[in-house]
Amino acid sequence: MTTHLPVNGFNSRLITFSLLLLCLFLQGCSTLSYYSQSIGGHLQLMGRSQSIDKLIQDPETPANLKQQLEKVQQIRNFASAQLDLPQNDSYRSYAALDRKAVVWSVVATPEFSIQPKQWCYLIIGCASYRGYFSRSAADAYAQELRSQGLDVAVESVPAYSTLGWFADPLPSTIINWSEPRIAGLIFHELAHQQLYVKDDSAFNEAFASLVEEEGVIRWLEGRDDAALQQWQQSQTYEQQFIALLLSLRVELNSLYDQSLDSEQMRLQKYALFEGLQKQYGQLKQTWGGYQGFDGWFGRKLNNAHLASIATYAQWKPAFKQLLTDSGGDFARFYQNSQVLSALPFSARQDQLNALLSQAQQSGK
Repeated sequence: MTTHLPVNGFNSRLITFSLLLLCLFLQGCSTLSYYSQSIGGHLQLMGRSQSIDKLIQDPETPANLKQQLEKVQQIRNFASAQLDLPQNDSYRSYAALDRKAVVWSVVATPEFSIQPKQWCYLIIGCASYRGYFSRSAADAYAQELRSQGLDVAVESVPAYSTLGWFADPLPSTIINWSEPRIAGLIFHELAHQQLYVKDDSAFNEAFASLVEEEGVIRWLEGRDDAALQQWQQSQTYEQQFIALLLSLRVELNSLYDQSLDSEQMRLQKYALFEGLQKQYGQLKQTWGGYQGFDGWFGRKLNNAHLASIATYAQWKPAFKQLLTDSGGDFARFYQNSQVLSALPFSARQDQLNALLSQAQQSGK
């Protein structure tokens, strides 16, 4: 999932994605220039990486940066020691960049559908986005897609993961985030390194999102109860925000299934998006001044902005139930998730639906 549109955990998760879409393992790239910018962009990022440990020890490192890096180091150690996430060099280095995003992703859908266009790659399979290290290049490709009549969204990506193929650095684009958000991103991306299933984005993102949520809770518990309470409140707002968007998806799907001419369809689509803005304004009035999603709504929305919402929301309660069934033990949870991931797609869906039903019955 803007100049940095994301201002909370959900949006940062919505726009993080694997470098494998961008570099050495690309398949089906239409031009050599796309391949070249992907490789060059990643090499530039890695070339700017510096050891966090050395930066902390360096007397030339600014005091505020050193303090943030010390916190990152503690979070990273906690991830492996307490959450059983991979013990490797990812997020043990820092890359100072001169821009507000690491890459920009392009998402596209038909004008009357919320099913995103797919691009297919080696190793990870197909995905619903294409990434660029240059905003101008992303905008140019987005305009090309718009000229084909597609709805298009260009999202700024503050960080990405290589799924363990490289030692991912922590970019400066997120260093000033709040502690829970930084922790959540690190836990989320390391979870992708722990387990990743080709061609099943809904499984992957729900799994990583659950690890992120539970990881942040365990990180803050007993360490900063006030921050935990504030973060949990923001999570409640996020759930309400997601429910609003999922409701619109249902309405749009119903509209697009109707036999209407294009002009009628377009007018009703516009009315639904206008209604979303009004519903958000009403919802926000209950939030006591919280403005975490204003940036997301501060633009002209279309189908492409909604394309990934269900990916992150669909199976998360199922994985929460699986963690409960695993006795809250992450090592056992990973083993059970691995067994689940090895099932054929249809059988995996059946098991996830069973877990979802169990979660709904228990009120999770």
